[in-house]
Amino acid sequence: MGLLLPCYLLLSILTLAAGLDFQRGSKPSGQPVFVRDSNTVERAAKIVKRSLPAWLAASSPNHKIQRRSTEQGDSCKAHQGYDTKLTENTHSYTFNDLSGSVSLAWVGDGTGVILALTTFQVPFFMIRLGQSKLYRSENYGKSFQDVTSLINNTFIRSEFGIAIGPENSGKVILTGEVSGTLGSRIFVSTDFGKSFTHLDLPFIPLMQITYNPENSNALLVLSNNNELWVSEDFGSNWKKIHDMVCLVKWGRKNTIFFTANLNGSCSDRGILELRRTTDYGKTIKTVASKIYSFGLGGRFLFASVMTGKGTLRMIHVSVDQGETWNMAQLPPVGHEQFYSILAANDEMVFMHVDEPGDTGSGTIYVSDDRGTVYSKSLEHHLYTTTGGDTDFTNVTSLRGVFITSVLAEDSSVQSVVSFDQGGEWVPLRKPANSKCDATAKDPDKCSLHIHAAYSTAMRLNVPMLPLSEPNAVGLILAHGSVGDAISVMRPDVYVSDDGGYSWIKALDGPHHYAILDSGGLLVAVEHSPTQPVNKIRFSTDEGQCWGTYTFTKEPIYFTGLASEPGARSMNVSIWGYRDSILSQYWISITIDFRDLLTRDCDDKDYVQWLAHSDDISDPNDGCMLGYKEKFLRLRKDSVCWNGRDYEVNTQPTLCPCTLDDFLCDFGYYRKENSSECVEQPDLKGKVLEFCLHGKEEQLQTSGYRKIPGDKCEGGEMPERKEIDLSKRCVSDLLGPELLVDSRTSKSVPIVITVIIIMLLSIAAGVVFVKKYVCGGRFLVHRYSVLQQHVEDNAGESMDDPLETNHAQNGKIEFHDDSDEDLLE
Repeated sequence: MGLLLPCYLLLSILTLAAGLDFQRGSKPSGQPVFVRDSNTVERAAKIVKRSLPAWLAASSPNHKIQRRSTEQGDSCKAHQGYDTKLTENTHSYTFNDLSGSVSLAWVGDGTGVILALTTFQVPFFMIRLGQSKLYRSENYGKSFQDVTSLINNTFIRSEFGIAIGPENSGKVILTGEVSGTLGSRIFVSTDFGKSFTHLDLPFIPLMQITYNPENSNALLVLSNNNELWVSEDFGSNWKKIHDMVCLVKWGRKNTIFFTANLNGSCSDRGILELRRTTDYGKTIKTVASKIYSFGLGGRFLFASVMTGKGTLRMIHVSVDQGETWNMAQLPPVGHEQFYSILAANDEMVFMHVDEPGDTGSGTIYVSDDRGTVYSKSLEHHLYTTTGGDTDFTNVTSLRGVFITSVLAEDSSVQSVVSFDQGGEWVPLRKPANSKCDATAKDPDKCSLHIHAAYSTAMRLNVPMLPLSEPNAVGLILAHGSVGDAISVMRPDVYVSDDGGYSWIKALDGPHHYAILDSGGLLVAVEHSPTQPVNKIRFSTDEGQCWGTYTFTKEPIYFTGLASEPGARSMNVSIWGYRDSILSQYWISITIDFRDLLTRDCDDKDYVQWLAHSDDISDPNDGCMLGYKEKFLRLRKDSVCWNGRDYEVNTQPTLCPCTLDDFLCDFGYYRKENSSECVEQPDLKGKVLEFCLHGKEEQLQTSGYRKIPGDKCEGGEMPERKEIDLSKRCVSDLLGPELLVDSRTSKSVPIVITVIIIMLLSIAAGVVFVKKYVCGGRFLVHRYSVLQQHVEDNAGESMDDPLETNHAQNGKIEFHDDSDEDLLE
């Protein structure tokens, strides 16, 4: 039977729902995925190693921070006798079934409860034959109990995973498959998986059932007939609230947003209606029409709206749940282009706008606090149109830091970092303990390049994406190469302890890694797809020194490293399988590192650290986004336990404003190797106007606008005014301004009407264009070339239909040149 197993083994980890300030685009499930992959690199041949282009050659003056070093003693000698301690705390569990995949879910925070769902299925003519087993652990995976009887030995649909309730509700939903019926069955638990109740559904789910983030009793789901169903009592009763629903999302305060097309199908993109309900379907309001897609980010509601001119569409933004809309001051896109929300919080938005043609790149724009006015942040941003792959990464361990990749003119892929929320992008600094690879034109001048989603899509030997945690201040773990561009060669693991300013090479070759104890402990297992492994590496000094522990005498084929979400646990599970002549079976080996750290941390174990700075005594150093932050961080040579209750200790101090606190404003840009904002040549001498809430406004600016969320006070404040011109204009393509007014006066002579019509026909083109672009000459001038190019290449037909398959780790598996990337 073991020979019937698939050629790959899948270990999926379901994370607890968490309220993050920033969210990556297209993450419907938020599930990291570990796949046993073949070591194929042929598909990566397109990544060419080249030198940095001139526009990225200069480093930022703030990019000189020295790496934190061990303050006292030698941390490499701190783990005397660790082998015995770890051996006594290593626990192995074997799953005696023939399953081809295992899905894991942590239920609750700090409860130690893990559910493991094993699934084995094979196709047989027109049906699927399979079985599922459910296991439960109450001690972080050290041992499991077979609880399959709780789900009546029902086959569980593994593609829907294990749906864990928000917060610490203890709620769990498993979706089962019932043959010979028109419905389906779910198993629900309210006691962290100790018991389950089965409930029959009057429909077959098309997607995983999703919880209301603010009320875990409220659920929604789409059926395979595109019906929207809602439950207010945790699945006991369901009601259908709408037909032909294409996309649905939970908003804030029990709000549900969805697109629908009652007279067609979901493939008729561009003629959908965006609807909203705040009372679980009792009342439904249409808030927008001519919709291509929509998305949510922070307090912003986005809609991609057809303009009525070919296949052109534009982004509209609402901050009041769809009551009013404004056109985002962004270029329109055609059928071969797309928009994508890269990140968003309540203060700003990162938006990618694809370039015309199949370039694989576009431009990142950052918004103001209204989500309406945008400035260019980064050109040549890598975002493939075929697979929907972007390396855009929010470094959660230090505010304002983002890492992504650019596509150079020679088609090489190169990494850049921003420390000021998109204000400036620079190459990553070369690690001090590494050398430029053989492809570097200058062996003394190169930079670090980070492997992310694009590298995994190209099947490079990269098992994990960059990793950071909010409670592990400044820490980043990532695979990378040192040279002039991303290399197709075997990557190494690099670690930064200051949010990406400086790096060290931590481990040779690709590894799976995890952050434990709020950064006090790092663990890693070598990625070896074809050879079994039996060793784990660990570090208590943020990657400077590593110990090696043999966790089993009999090596296993390693498939994934699993630890509780939140990086507070001291337990890590090594998942894999053993292969014999007759069978293969899953094995989990859990190591508790608590005894490795022999004492709790106290005040003397922490040292003050000023973020974004290398000189804590300099009163002007460390200001970023308007304020300084001093943290208490664990000394590198302190081998102690932070504990589950550890909280990041920070002391913010406001800074006076400087030009570093400002982005280039509308119509301005930064020249190469310069921080000064200068006027765009094509807009010199033009009056800058834009439309907001139906009123035309004139912008008077010296070229700078404050970065959203920047807290600086006083100091240098460049002049900026928005003057109401008291003129009506079309601020959106959804409002009554575009509707024909049927009220006419019958007393008006026909001849006058004819004359008026003739005069209007002469000026119709001018009037329409003026209204179409929001009444702003600024937009007419700025985007005229791009818009003309799009119109010349746009057909009259609607956009291609869009598929809806996502990978379990949230990475987009499709793109289809669409705004589906607005989905979180």
